[in-house]
Amino acid sequence: MRTLALVTASGAALLTAGTPDPATLAVAAGSDPALAAPAPAPRPALTAVRLALVARVHQAPPRAHRSAPSPARGRGGPVGAADLLAKVSACTQVSNGKYRKDEGASATVSVCGAHGAVFWKADMDIDCDGQVTAACNAGTDPSFHGDTAFHTSDDKPLNAEKLPYVVVPGRSDVWDYAAAGIKGGGVVAVIHGDKVEYAVVGDVGPERIIGEASYATAKSLGIDPDPRSGGTGSGVTYILFKDSEVSPIEDHDAAVAAGQALAEEFVH
Repeated sequence: MRTLALVTASGAALLTAGTPDPATLAVAAGSDPALAAPAPAPRPALTAVRLALVARVHQAPPRAHRSAPSPARGRGGPVGAADLLAKVSACTQVSNGKYRKDEGASATVSVCGAHGAVFWKADMDIDCDGQVTAACNAGTDPSFHGDTAFHTSDDKPLNAEKLPYVVVPGRSDVWDYAAAGIKGGGVVAVIHGDKVEYAVVGDVGPERIIGEASYATAKSLGIDPDPRSGGTGSGVTYILFKDSEVSPIEDHDAAVAAGQALAEEFVH
């Protein structure tokens, strides 16, 4: 009788908390066969509630996977040199004439239009102008000039040794960069071989010559940055994104972030 009393008390407690599965009481009666009774079939109402709960769980909408690629990343990764070059394989000339790569050379380089950008394919001469540094000074660069067309946020010339920037040709009847939506601090994708560097428009050069970038731009692309003997005679593509601007101009991380986003939009 002690065993029965304990089991009955337990059963009462379970009934108070909620109707238990009858099979539980049948097993709890335990070792005394006389007290055990076959478990009755589940009640229809309780079965219906259980099925309803299961149905709700299975009908819940699926959650987005955290590791799924963003829709903006159509190919699931950063835009590469080949992607950009494929978009500028043909030239729709927007300049009124062509530019020379160097003084005394023939004019062979056009400024071309593209969706939201302009571009040209040229050489790369090394611009070491701006702040005096160990790599860029009157001793290392015979053509050194201690200023740049565009300045830092504290009104200093740019640092060609540290900041990747591109030189645009001066405004003329051939082409006017400002009228084309290009400004100081504008974002530029510079491609050489399989490398891409994101830079800013940092200086203005001669009116009839094109194809020049800072010491830092050349170095990042694996081009010899020496202002006397460095640079490369061909194989560089410059894509300038219209109406873009990095502020402050010296924030290279911001230029890279903006460049990657603009390149993604340009390609896809």
